[in-house]
Amino acid sequence: MLLFLFVVAVSDLLAAQQEEPLRATPETQILISIADQKLVVIQNGIVVKKFPVSTSKFGVGDSFGTYRTPTGQLRVCDKLGENLHPGAVIRHRNPTGEILKPNAPGRDPIVTRILWLEGMGSENLNARERGIYIHGTVDERHLGRPASYGCIRMRSSDVIEVFNASSVGTTVMIIK
Repeated sequence: MLLFLFVVAVSDLLAAQQEEPLRATPETQILISIADQKLVVIQNGIVVKKFPVSTSKFGVGDSFGTYRTPTGQLRVCDKLGENLHPGAVIRHRNPTGEILKPNAPGRDPIVTRILWLEGMGSENLNARERGIYIHGTVDERHLGRPASYGCIRMRSSDVIEVFNASSVGTTVMIIK
């Protein structure tokens, strides 16, 4: 938690400097704080951007069928949806052709992009098989508070930035 607070403090100082679009680098890391419902992108040890997210409304964990968000060190094992339009619905990891606007009533699909996560420790070894993603959501009104079924949800515009800033192998640390 202290690391996250330090990272956020540094990011506030650098926020005015970051105007260029994010690009993937070998030094890119992603840090997600469940307590703060924030995702930060770190490049070369410097926070370059932070975003609101929603993690699981069922808490933390990695067991099958619990719909919880795993914690610990993970990595991006696949990236899906490159060049899809914001709001493009993705079902079973394939685009359906449907495009939804933010906060579309009665809908809660995965949209825009998927960063598929793979666990690197005993506390998150099931993440890949459980289909734990960082992905876009149309349910933007709930960002900033736990609302998902295990994944990390983001605005479509935000997940596009994180998608472009990461590559397969990018480290993702999820902390309580």
